[in-house]
Amino acid sequence: MSLTTIARVVGGHLADVLDPSAEVTEPAVFDSRDAVPGSLFLALQGQHVDGHAYAEAAVNKGATTALVTRAVGVPAIVVDDVLDAFGRLGQYLLNGGFSRARVVAVTGSAGKTSTKDFIAQVLPGRVVATPQSFNNGIGLPLTITMATTDTDYLVLEMGARHIGDIAELTKIAPPDISVITNVGTAHVGEFGGRENIAQAKGEIVEALRTDGLAVLNADDPFVRAMDQRTKGRVVTYGLAENAIVRATDIEIDGQGQASYTLTTPEGSARVHLQFRGDVQIPNSLAAAAVAREAGLDVDQIAARLSEALPRSRWRMETTTRADGVTIVNDAYNANPDSMLHSLDALAAMTKGQDQRSVAVLGGMNELGDDARTAHEDIGRYAAGLGLDQIILVGGDEAGWMQEGVREAGGTAVHLPDQETALELLNTILQPGDVALFKASRGNQLQQLADALLKPTPPAAG
Repeated sequence: MSLTTIARVVGGHLADVLDPSAEVTEPAVFDSRDAVPGSLFLALQGQHVDGHAYAEAAVNKGATTALVTRAVGVPAIVVDDVLDAFGRLGQYLLNGGFSRARVVAVTGSAGKTSTKDFIAQVLPGRVVATPQSFNNGIGLPLTITMATTDTDYLVLEMGARHIGDIAELTKIAPPDISVITNVGTAHVGEFGGRENIAQAKGEIVEALRTDGLAVLNADDPFVRAMDQRTKGRVVTYGLAENAIVRATDIEIDGQGQASYTLTTPEGSARVHLQFRGDVQIPNSLAAAAVAREAGLDVDQIAARLSEALPRSRWRMETTTRADGVTIVNDAYNANPDSMLHSLDALAAMTKGQDQRSVAVLGGMNELGDDARTAHEDIGRYAAGLGLDQIILVGGDEAGWMQEGVREAGGTAVHLPDQETALELLNTILQPGDVALFKASRGNQLQQLADALLKPTPPAAG
């Protein structure tokens, strides 16, 4: 698109532009270090950093122009609000004839990124999917700019922290297929209850046209009830006997990977997942329902699910060190539901094996008045699994988990920070151990897991 066209679409004007016909030919970026010849740089105003200060660096790296709120001395399109203007650009790219892609929109309290990764790998044709968890007003239109005129499917993850957030995202990218994984307790403190979370997540199926498809988790009563909120067709998935796309004959191996029989109205086939944790079963079933809508038969779907690999970092990311210690980095984020699933996966990976299970846990954020009870519950649950070692890192939240462990008759070590935790882990980990790292993103526990993968740590004393 030429700069003149972009300015018209976003309601801005050109500044310091010598050639209005110059074209943006590459995806947008918001980090000047990612700029390439032909890209569009977004000068976003953050809490600590003003992107306008980096517009010149982006243009020097080849960016055709910057989207700004004030002239910055390099070719730019000046608008009142960069984020709002970028949303209008994304909407235009999808609805202005530039893309023929069908939009698959995915949301849920947990599992939406893994579900998105499954869907992106099972769909036929050319697929563009949300990178990492770019699921807000910046990441969604940014993903749209990654699509080309021959993209068949655009798989977009949509997140929400407030009622109305997803409704706004679906205005930018109206979905053809909407997928809801679950309604859990993530951000429950901000939403004020699961009913409000359900209200927010359900906006993704309300946006469907009559020819659209809602893919709903039959095992979650909040999600199942959303069939009343859409004009589109409904396909359910899950373990429930009345689910249209089901998993039966489930087995979990010593690596925490699930096998099951994928059952659909058209037939059944065996699936063996490369992802770890039984929580990946419903995530993969949601992808199967989407692939079925795309015209794949059950054997094709099962084969693609079995070949799919985790694409997003810090989600049950499993690495075995040279000394035989296995690090399971699941520290991208955490809530009570995902914490339980991760602990179950750890227990499954070491059950009946000559391996020790080590859970390294941090706090769960945004739980509001339920925070203390939720952390104590996790502590009790971890103790009940009979794990070999429980290490709790951080402040009050870690202390609450320790109280839960003690109440259940277990023992846990509570450490104040990652430095002391790293020192202890370097001392106690032995060949064959499996160590899980899980906490909310704000705790940055993935850094501790990564530190243990750096050059061989000191041998146990």
